[in-house]
Amino acid sequence: MNPVEKLDLKSFHEPDELQELPGLRLEGIRLGDFNIYRCTFEPGWRWTNSLPDIIGTNTCEFEHPVWMVISGRFAVQMDDGRLQKYGPGSVGMIPPGHDTWVIGDEPVVAIDIQLSRK
Repeated sequence: MNPVEKLDLKSFHEPDELQELPGLRLEGIRLGDFNIYRCTFEPGWRWTNSLPDIIGTNTCEFEHPVWMVISGRFAVQMDDGRLQKYGPGSVGMIPPGHDTWVIGDEPVVAIDIQLSRK
């Protein structure tokens, strides 16, 4: 990773990337060596119900090195059965091989920080 060499500013109000998937909105910005996503999940959303046909895997095979929940409640269940629940202010790391879903009737807003794969 390169050191920070310049002052830079971006906004999710003008993302570099926007993806609309069933029950999920991803707004991405590229900042230095990072891709940062604001993820908004609608109530009732679940990875295994919404994305296998689109992504082509039964569970999520992406890693999430820095995962922060801003609002709402979210569950992550690893393929081996381990379960972790996230709420506002939770920060964690999620390895590949997991299902995720929204808990309750409130949308989930989370920040996913990824190292750029150049």
